[in-house]
Amino acid sequence: QVQLVESGGGLVQAGGSLRLSCAASGLTFSRYAMGWFRQAPGKEREFVAAIRSGVITYYADSVKGRFTISRDNGKNAVSLQMNSLKPEDTAVYYCAADTTYGRLRVGVSVEYWGKGTLVTVSS
Repeated sequence: QVQLVESGGGLVQAGGSLRLSCAASGLTFSRYAMGWFRQAPGKEREFVAAIRSGVITYYADSVKGRFTISRDNGKNAVSLQMNSLKPEDTAVYYCAADTTYGRLRVGVSVEYWGKGTLVTVSS
């Protein structure tokens, strides 16, 4: 059974930092592209960042230069370092996994999702 478990969410002031982690189990981790999505209250879920092959990354324009995605294949984990946080970054953040990078990038028919972790940025 595949499980993606997010951690690291919480309350932070604007300008602060948080590091989200996602622990994966039940899959051959290195074969999967990994990504982060978020859903703010009253809004649709949106793409944040994705990584494949350890070095190829892609970011939404809204987080580029502030967020960094990384993965550790030895620990079956993916992280999202979030700096210079803004109130508009407030959302539930979801970890996602898919063997097809393109499908992960658009967030359609993604194979696996975590349950999410809440990030709240106060002004």
